[in-house]
Amino acid sequence: MSYEHLTPMQIDALREVGNIGAGNAATALSQLLNKKIDMSVPSINVVPFDEIFSGIGGEEIVFGVLVRVLGDTPGNILFVFQKETAINIIESLTGVKEESISEMGNSVISELGNIISASYMNAIAKFANLTIIPSVPAVTYDMLGAILSTTFIESGQFDEYVLDIETVFLQDNSEISGHFYYVPMPGSLEKILNSLGVM
Repeated sequence: MSYEHLTPMQIDALREVGNIGAGNAATALSQLLNKKIDMSVPSINVVPFDEIFSGIGGEEIVFGVLVRVLGDTPGNILFVFQKETAINIIESLTGVKEESISEMGNSVISELGNIISASYMNAIAKFANLTIIPSVPAVTYDMLGAILSTTFIESGQFDEYVLDIETVFLQDNSEISGHFYYVPMPGSLEKILNSLGVM
């Protein structure tokens, strides 16, 4: 299906699924960091591929944790945050302040992405009655634009329009973990919408 033809009801259904998934992820993040974590209402964006980087600081260097989603609705989950956020998270979990991310720090970031993406996908799987399995996470440190473009292309989303389900996590009114994207492969969206009865 072409993303630009999604109906308002379908977009609302996707937002609700995203809300449940992100709520689970925020709870997991709160438990992991032992701090209260809030989240923004998920934003469902259908945008031209060429415009995906406008307004997001595509040249900013960030950490990305990419998790491939397997099962009924294959795709990718991408969890993006700034280096300073990564250093703060590593310090809060290990008690060590790192100026540059060590192998241990990289493992912490990988596990963080693993826990959040798994909690997100488990919530969607339960809500939509689908089998969804997250893969082992991969950590990357690159320009945001490069990470996003690779994620969309790997998901088979190189059509004219792409689907971006985005959530921002907040701690004390400051973004602590940047952005969270679920990028379904072609065909996965139809399965999710079918299972929700809004196809």
